[in-house]
Amino acid sequence: MIREPLIFEISNEGKSAFSLPNIDVPVKEDILKNLPVRKEIAGFPQVSEPELVRHFTRLSKTNYCVDEGFYPLGSCTMKYNPKVNEKIANNHKFLSSHPFSPIDLVQGNLEILKMTEELLVEITGMDAFTLQPSAGAQGELVGMMLIRALLEEKGDPRKIVLIPDSAHGTNPSSAHICGYKVQEVKSNKSGTVDLANLLNAMKEDVAALMITNPNTLGVFEFDIKKIAEIVHAKGGFIYMDGANMNALIGNCRPGDMDVDVIHLNLHKTFSTPHGGGGPGSGPVGVKKELIPYLPVPLVEKGEKGYFLDFDRPKSIGRIRSFYGNFQVVVKALAYVLSLGHEGMKEVSEIAVLNSNYIRKCLEEDFHLEYKTPTLHECVFSDKFQKVHGITNLDIAKRLIDYGVHPPTMSFPLIVHGALMVEPTETESKRDLDIFIDAMKKIAQEAKTNPNVLKGAPHETYVRRLDEIGAARNQVLKWEGTAAQNEKD
Repeated sequence: MIREPLIFEISNEGKSAFSLPNIDVPVKEDILKNLPVRKEIAGFPQVSEPELVRHFTRLSKTNYCVDEGFYPLGSCTMKYNPKVNEKIANNHKFLSSHPFSPIDLVQGNLEILKMTEELLVEITGMDAFTLQPSAGAQGELVGMMLIRALLEEKGDPRKIVLIPDSAHGTNPSSAHICGYKVQEVKSNKSGTVDLANLLNAMKEDVAALMITNPNTLGVFEFDIKKIAEIVHAKGGFIYMDGANMNALIGNCRPGDMDVDVIHLNLHKTFSTPHGGGGPGSGPVGVKKELIPYLPVPLVEKGEKGYFLDFDRPKSIGRIRSFYGNFQVVVKALAYVLSLGHEGMKEVSEIAVLNSNYIRKCLEEDFHLEYKTPTLHECVFSDKFQKVHGITNLDIAKRLIDYGVHPPTMSFPLIVHGALMVEPTETESKRDLDIFIDAMKKIAQEAKTNPNVLKGAPHETYVRRLDEIGAARNQVLKWEGTAAQNEKD
């Protein structure tokens, strides 16, 4: 691979990407005196326009994106999303809408919000939704705030939240921020919640169980009704992390499993490009008992049309500005309406089929800690490769050389050396086979030529980084020259 030089290295004194005529007005010497002008880069690069354009175009081609290949990141649900939904959300009428507009000028926007809430109610079997949360983690926080608000009104907010060891990693943080202590519930040999352990842990001071279903192993919690019965018997609530809803939509509903609160990820399941820090949307659905505590405002419909209802005395209050990430909601609504019930049912079925195809094709090459049937994702480990001194990090880095994005590594924590794979429903058999073929070649290399894995990736601009060193010895500001940078 030809290395693209730094822009400093193609710089030559006197070059410019543009030129302007000499100014014909007096120059004020101290005009930049109080402006935040960068001073730490000496010898700012001087390049022509073609050099500038070509440099950044070549760099852009080194970026991996969903239009180039798939992201098998388990738990993340990084799927390809229809471009038409982006087109719809970018309609100039949506873009020009202002959140401070008078209610009578945004009736269509409010109708979209209300319609989306009603469809999510139907999809999940819950009784009401709020679209305010900006992400799944904020949805978790809101869900736990709702539970705490109800328990406080009853006179006892309780002290503990139970979280299975197979749950998503943000769950403990959400519970802790709400003032709860977290207690882990162990999994059984099937990778699901151990009922005996849950029975022992479920005391009168437990506010809720935060359960991910399907869990991070991709396993459906087939005892979910019994789990809910155990928790409800002691006055606790079932909070379901719905980030893995991609495996369920159209086929089963959390509300029918006696779930009290659920958050969804519109940016995972319902069509918004996921990654790069946002934007996201983490709507929260609740059963009737918790509706009075939902964040304000709620979209309601009256005799004169839609309006925002702030008159909710038991509400936990506003949890973000305005009413959520509106354009993400538009994309989700377009996605749901275009698919319909049968289309969404097919989404989850293909997601499960694709995952199990990968699992079956690789089960002889990579270790499966749990043999339980899985849904939308499967979790391998590096146990077979460790015999040859190869870890999951080596496998992930080597995949890059084959032009394949690595899967999620080292999660869930109950599988040591985990490689967590979720292909989603958008991937063709051809793309799955490219991934499978690369993984099989790597499994063979681990046996015959392990050194090629230890040094991977070999075909990238940036080779393997010293991640531990980078974490322990952070350099937050560089003041050297380009030549020193290249030398280092």
